[in-house]
Amino acid sequence: AVIVFAAAPLVSKIPLAALAGVLLATAVRMVEVGSLRAMARATRSDALILVLTAVATLALDLVYAVIIGLAVAGALALSAVAQQARLDRVPLDRGDHSAEEHALLAEHIVAYRIDGPLFFAAAHRFLLELTEVADVRVVILRMSRVSTMDATGALVPKDAVERLTRRGILVLASGIRPGQRRVLDSVGALEPLRHDGREYASTPEAIRAARHHLETAGILPAGTGQGRTVRG
Repeated sequence: AVIVFAAAPLVSKIPLAALAGVLLATAVRMVEVGSLRAMARATRSDALILVLTAVATLALDLVYAVIIGLAVAGALALSAVAQQARLDRVPLDRGDHSAEEHALLAEHIVAYRIDGPLFFAAAHRFLLELTEVADVRVVILRMSRVSTMDATGALVPKDAVERLTRRGILVLASGIRPGQRRVLDSVGALEPLRHDGREYASTPEAIRAARHHLETAGILPAGTGQGRTVRG
């Protein structure tokens, strides 16, 4: 503001070619190549939105490009949710396992079940709830019921793992579907879990690993919780 009002005559003498070079360098530095590659590899929908928004920015205007990108992203997201929507009949004896989950909480373990699509609005809410978990040593991300996931949603588990790890909380994952794996791999969300062997096919396996970790650390006595588990 000081330069604009006090030194405008001097600034006006700067060649436009020099200012153009500054703008080009700034624009290039604003683009994260890694993020673009991750979105392009995640799903066809993410790649389509990326290309469409870029073309609209060049051909039309930045404001129109953002509006078009949001509209297309919303339409594709709703279409994906509609395709994944289904009504499952759940046996009465299955319940919601609240008793087992409360028992796990007493053992400093939280089995966090994620239901439905994980993207956009649900992503932010999920992250806030997860990072506010208190008095736990292990968090298990139960992802078998995630129906739809895009690149934005895939960044949420990655960020959650990083934040919880910084707080000294061990994070495990269970029930990741093949369709989700490609999206999660594209943003590097599974790399820390796979590297340390913290990804499991089912929740009972993850719970056994969590208890073993706590027993090894001396937080739980040996043999704690044998015969108790959360199904699914």
